[in-house]
Amino acid sequence: MNIDQQTWLDGVEIIPSPNFNERPDQGDVSLLVIHNISLPPKKYGGGYIQKFFQNELPVEDDPYFKEIADLQVSAHFLIERNGLISQFVPLAKRAWHAGLSCFEGREGCNDFSVGIELEGCDEESFTDQQYRALCRLTQKIQSIYPDITPQRITGHSDIAPGRKTDPGPFFDWPRYFKSLHRD
Repeated sequence: MNIDQQTWLDGVEIIPSPNFNERPDQGDVSLLVIHNISLPPKKYGGGYIQKFFQNELPVEDDPYFKEIADLQVSAHFLIERNGLISQFVPLAKRAWHAGLSCFEGREGCNDFSVGIELEGCDEESFTDQQYRALCRLTQKIQSIYPDITPQRITGHSDIAPGRKTDPGPFFDWPRYFKSLHRD
């Protein structure tokens, strides 16, 4: 695995987002946050997530898009239903995925985390392809940032309780963690 100086990963689709900034401490990346997203809600495909992270969401395509069109958000990665991985923000930079958040008493999780979005919703299971891709991607990230131990992998709902619910009740945490320990 080759990583360039901006920490773009090889073997993923690169779709740069303008929604990022500098981390306060590039050497302090120690948390992985799992999310889910679907645009429009509960619908998959169409490239709308990618457009949303690039501030190019076509608001005329769905009434919901008018509600979120002015938001400026991103994640480091998106894993689509078919397992395709896209990267939007270099790992060395701060993606805007967690918002108001706190992990183990430390606020501002964007400062020290990597964000992975799974295409999905709180009301249905994720695909086998997504779990396989998530496992591979997590292992790559952990090889770059060894401080991201299994104990420092969490859901958006855990760092923003009461505000966020993702990755939701259908995310199979035991399956995911078991897959990380296979050779």
